[in-house]
Amino acid sequence: MPLVSPFAVDPLVDGRQSERALMVRRGVQRLMTARRVSLLPEMPLASGRRADLICLSEKGEFSIVEIKTSVEDFRVDRKWPDYRQHCDRLYFATHPGVPADIFPQTCGLIVSDGYAAEILRDAPEERMATATRKALMLRFARLSADRLLQAEWAANPFMTAPREMDLPDG
Repeated sequence: MPLVSPFAVDPLVDGRQSERALMVRRGVQRLMTARRVSLLPEMPLASGRRADLICLSEKGEFSIVEIKTSVEDFRVDRKWPDYRQHCDRLYFATHPGVPADIFPQTCGLIVSDGYAAEILRDAPEERMATATRKALMLRFARLSADRLLQAEWAANPFMTAPREMDLPDG
């Protein structure tokens, strides 16, 4: 049996998000799931940025949700305009303790309490180029498959056992 495994105990949690950010994310995930929107957290983008949540609608439209948990969190982060090139709609998500008026009117706004979320302002649509959409769709699909495999392996360590452990004795 290996003493060291290259797989995290929980491959779906990477430890970079605060508890409050995870709470906001959970509410947004529930909202999007209820709307039949597929989503991935922490998706690397072609620009080198990482989307907090990327959402794929049944129509093939992409939205990015940037999570902000405080006024200071919003003020110090100036990378969010870069996300526009990777989505059709850009949203901010926060919790009720953050004033809604700090967020730009040119983006959508979602408020989450961790159990539910509500879209306070819909994001205007700014369609991506066709080649960008195709590349993002492939990236989304591959990352989804990779994460599903990691989750399966984490749930069933027998799947990653060395070959000699796979065979029964005899």
